[in-house]
Amino acid sequence: MSEHHHKETFVTKYIFSQDHKMISKQFLVTGMFMGIIGVLMSMLFRMQIAWPEKSFSIVEAFLGSHQTDGIMDPDIYLALVTIHGTIMVFFVLTAGLSGTFSNLLIPLQIGARDMASGFLNMVSYWLFFISSVIMVISLFVEAGPASAGWTIYPPLSALPQAIPGSGAGMTLWLVSMAIFIASSLIGSLNYIVTIFNLRTKGMKMTRLPLTMWAFFITAIIGVVSFPVLLSAALLLIFDRSFGTSFYLSDIFISGEVLHYQGGSPVLFEHLFWFLGHPEVYIVLLPALGITSEIISTNSRKPIFGYRAMIGSIMAIAFLSTIVWGHHMFISGMNPFLGSVFTFTTLLIAIPSAVKAFNYITTLWKGNLQLNPAMLFSIGLVSTFVTGGLTGLVLGDSALDINIHDTYFVVAHFHLVMGVSAIFGMFAGVYHWFPKMYGRMMNKTLGYWHFWLSIICAYGVFWPMHFIGLAGLPRRYYTNTNFPMFDDLSDINVVITLFALVGGFAQIFFIANFFISIYRGEKATQNPWKSNTLEWTTPVEHIHGNWPGKIPEVHRWAYDYSKRVDPKDDDSDYLHGEDYVLQTTPLLDGEDPS
Repeated sequence: MSEHHHKETFVTKYIFSQDHKMISKQFLVTGMFMGIIGVLMSMLFRMQIAWPEKSFSIVEAFLGSHQTDGIMDPDIYLALVTIHGTIMVFFVLTAGLSGTFSNLLIPLQIGARDMASGFLNMVSYWLFFISSVIMVISLFVEAGPASAGWTIYPPLSALPQAIPGSGAGMTLWLVSMAIFIASSLIGSLNYIVTIFNLRTKGMKMTRLPLTMWAFFITAIIGVVSFPVLLSAALLLIFDRSFGTSFYLSDIFISGEVLHYQGGSPVLFEHLFWFLGHPEVYIVLLPALGITSEIISTNSRKPIFGYRAMIGSIMAIAFLSTIVWGHHMFISGMNPFLGSVFTFTTLLIAIPSAVKAFNYITTLWKGNLQLNPAMLFSIGLVSTFVTGGLTGLVLGDSALDINIHDTYFVVAHFHLVMGVSAIFGMFAGVYHWFPKMYGRMMNKTLGYWHFWLSIICAYGVFWPMHFIGLAGLPRRYYTNTNFPMFDDLSDINVVITLFALVGGFAQIFFIANFFISIYRGEKATQNPWKSNTLEWTTPVEHIHGNWPGKIPEVHRWAYDYSKRVDPKDDDSDYLHGEDYVLQTTPLLDGEDPS
């Protein structure tokens, strides 16, 4: 397939495009829009937690009829927490991160003209878009949006009459998620087939950049685990609408005994968390793959332990599917079963530590280029390590029971999954923006964005560990009825101030992104002097990626600072530069990496 020469209309180029580069932009911009909604929600409910008795005109302006004199209603507080979690986990970190960079990079880095199926790729995006629209519409139904938490545990999610957020808002949530899962499955199958079948000549699996390994394994995890969430949602719809009792038994509402018998809400927990924990790595692995590429490029060093990194990705993928029970230690499970889940959970620390040590070793004595992408990548390593350490506490059943459903849990998963994945997403945008739009983002705004973001991230989630250890439960819209928590109110105010500043700091990124699309400095073909194939394509986008013949690969992706004499610290680079494109043939006598 060669470069297309047919004339494109606005509709074929921007709406029904089958070009993977355009679809990646669509995923990114839609994910950013959903991210803005999710962050605004978090800022609103943080204000409620910090100042529960105060009236805020901004609360009334955003939430309208749900409010009384600018004071947040408990029902809408639960709804904000629920939809914030749903949007950030699925619509931003899953689709916005993986959808953007899998679509952009897979064909470019393996040497393919496009995805295996451009049509299914387009369908995947539009299903994601439709699911996003339905989720946003659910915010405006009369009874209010879904309010059962982003985990939608029954019976709150199974009985329309349970609470206001259990009605039409919950139904729309389920419909939205069913469509979202279809989008993710179509996309994941497309990614797997493309990497397997469309690699260019010479691109062996052991020459793939680590980004490709991360996207490939992530897609496999998605194909294995997302159907289980779909089945859980379908059974929940049956309980809600058709009188079945998969999750319900012995239910009383206002003294009335309902007819449901024989079901178990613990069944839903098993089904949900069989997706819910792999979802952590569906979110995190793409960010870690992006970080591998950026750290190696900006350290001007080969990635340390390439095969160990691949092994760690595979080990994480396998272990992530057998640890779901650590979310359920207080569900009444057999203590022996709890010890099994404790063992598998602690085991996953080993491949995670391999990745962390390999990043640090790659950075060690490197010629570091501290641009915004590199800073966010280093920030990811920091939050991944600090958040992961608290996972050791939560993974132990005896310790978890004491701090389950406290702010300690919130702090842990926001650091290890939320902040780390978001930092990976930011790093990827800063690094591949020249490839997406042909222009450079502003470095100064990028530095402001990074430092405000990481300071505020730790300012929010570091103190949460301590109020969690003190026993403060999460998802309470106010703690004023519990005098034992009065001493923690000032800490909650500090956390909220950091959250507000961190939220507003994202304006630096949004402004930088959209202004740079039109007014940024024009990019050269290979601005970061990187080795991978995407930097051999023209700056101007063409459908088909390379004019003429697809390049052939002769080496792996990390030949940085390769010297004539490996023991020599002088800059006697083997190919005259401190980087060697994958398309460069090996010299006579050159040792292949």
